[in-house]
Amino acid sequence: MSRFKSDFLRTLDERGFIHQISDETGLDELLTKETVTAYIGYDPTASSLHVGHLTQIMMLHWFQATGHQPISLMGGGTGMVGDPSFKEEARKLMTVDMIEDNITSLKHVFANYLNYDKGPKDGALMINNAEWLRGLNYLEFLRDVGRHFSVNRMLSFDSVKTRLDREQSLSFLEFNYMILQAYDFVELNQRYGCRLQMGGSDQWGNIINGIDLGHRMGTPQLYALTSPLLTTSSGAKMGKSASGAVWLNADLMPVYDFWQYWRNTEDGDVIRFLKLFTTLPMDEIAKLGSLGGSEINEAKKILATEVTAILHGRAAADASAETARKTFEEGALSDNLPSIDVATGELEAGIGLLALIVKAGLAASNGEARRHVQGGAVRINDVAVSDERKLIGSGEITADGVIKVSLGKKKHILVRPA
Repeated sequence: MSRFKSDFLRTLDERGFIHQISDETGLDELLTKETVTAYIGYDPTASSLHVGHLTQIMMLHWFQATGHQPISLMGGGTGMVGDPSFKEEARKLMTVDMIEDNITSLKHVFANYLNYDKGPKDGALMINNAEWLRGLNYLEFLRDVGRHFSVNRMLSFDSVKTRLDREQSLSFLEFNYMILQAYDFVELNQRYGCRLQMGGSDQWGNIINGIDLGHRMGTPQLYALTSPLLTTSSGAKMGKSASGAVWLNADLMPVYDFWQYWRNTEDGDVIRFLKLFTTLPMDEIAKLGSLGGSEINEAKKILATEVTAILHGRAAADASAETARKTFEEGALSDNLPSIDVATGELEAGIGLLALIVKAGLAASNGEARRHVQGGAVRINDVAVSDERKLIGSGEITADGVIKVSLGKKKHILVRPA
């Protein structure tokens, strides 16, 4: 039996989203009595979000699904400063044009999780904090907002202490970030009646700052809710793979590769990830949780397909699942496998095996590619290759018009003459 009365907190609780709540009873009662507006902020530091952001995006999804109004706040203003939380060094500063380009690229991802077309009270909102931050008068801001902040208290936050304890530089520019984020909360309350800010557990101090600032500036009671920072069972950080970040944008991470990332989930994480990253009913997840031995692989396929379907659409998810089935169960090629184009002239002349592996994105360097070859992990057209000096050329092009380059059992790239 859940300790919560509201559908939202009850859903988050049973699915494993909750780490901390500032006033558990007060927030639960508020969510039960009225439609509430909540936000999560995203600084546009890249053209795509990655898998590590999915926990918070799903929180916004469930917030709307249980009858409330979510705001996805784009940090067009705060992105010019950069969040120092637990970073080893300051972020590189971006121009306004870079920030705007990134925001444009990020927008379409959220539309797969949130409905922006519903009514004025329950439709999701996408707002850019540049609307109020870029036009601030600095002296007035210091007088009206800055005076409410204690430097002593700000120095006690883990995000700041971590950098100072390591004797790493923390610029005044970054130190202002927590003031700006707190001010965002107040502005969103005044403009949209926002009462709740959510985020990862590393954002707790920043969110509490906003609640305190709101109290000092006359807002109604504001609330904080954070989710745990996720790692896999082996301790790896979510959102990273052996080849780099697992991006949400298809132009940076092909749909099939995204599907494979989830298919390769560790056994101990499957049920937890089904709860967090899919919308499958809890009773169905419980049935999948009863699978043992090799049957857990069926649950992994369901996880991969459901997560991919939300982000990229059901057809693309099913196509990825079918590609995997044909590749691994039938040994067949599929047009849905990731591919690269290599100039016909380059293939006719012959391209070194190590260079091809790097070009295909299966290794970051010739040294790493050499280790894969020496370890027996590399195959060309399903035939193991042990000669690291081998040239790959037009003679390897199959009847399907491609060269299949494989690393281990699960990574395959098709080389197409261009």
